[in-house]
Amino acid sequence: MKHIPRKRFGQNFLVSQSVIKDIVSAINPQPADTMVEIGPGLAALTGPLTERLDHLHVVEIDRDLIAGLQQRFPKTKVTVHEGDALKFDFSALGPNLRVVGNLPYNISTPILFHLAECASQVRDMHFMLQKEVVDRMVAEPGSANVGRLSIMLQYRFEMELLLHVPPDSFNPPPKVESAVVRMQPRPLKDLNAKDHAVFARIVTAAFSMRRKMLRNTLRDLVSEADLTALGIASTQRAEEVSVNDFVRIANCCLK
Repeated sequence: MKHIPRKRFGQNFLVSQSVIKDIVSAINPQPADTMVEIGPGLAALTGPLTERLDHLHVVEIDRDLIAGLQQRFPKTKVTVHEGDALKFDFSALGPNLRVVGNLPYNISTPILFHLAECASQVRDMHFMLQKEVVDRMVAEPGSANVGRLSIMLQYRFEMELLLHVPPDSFNPPPKVESAVVRMQPRPLKDLNAKDHAVFARIVTAAFSMRRKMLRNTLRDLVSEADLTALGIASTQRAEEVSVNDFVRIANCCLK
């Protein structure tokens, strides 16, 4: 099917057969898996996935692409959900969900946060993203890549960078490098933040002025004495603080 990529949907279609093979191999779909693909586009991944799955759900916003998907795949094999992935209720597909996709780079961060809300029903997620975003997702304390995205996602998921994907793997080639990441929800028993909203507020405040020390960014939320009592240096900057220490700061605010 011929289709002119639309900038407003952030469309860059994966065309490299070797990359497609590597991604499907990393996902390792099993026939009975409940799987949903975000942004199937021209079905570069959809086709190989359907060869290994009994059934596949896809979420697509572009009506022209939807028409092509409906013509190519029978409803018994692929269910096409028309709409915006940012508004789609992934939890409605049931438990033990596997999520895959070549995410539009212009909305990748909001989609990741949206999916985090239903993480308790997810088994794993495999995404193609801008490499810069993946580097932030998996960054360790002390790295310049650490940011709010790093902490919030690492609190909820174990993440692993799987593949680097060059621009010429796409049509049209994006101006950035890409990468594939695997995300697996952490067990609920390991999520120790007593109030997720407070935890999120602490992380957001700490990174609001990332070059400033905690004693400045968090002064309206936690005292310097409390940080010292926790064994956390108030002179640290947000990028130097571990996920666990952010949780401890947040829980301290609830005393």
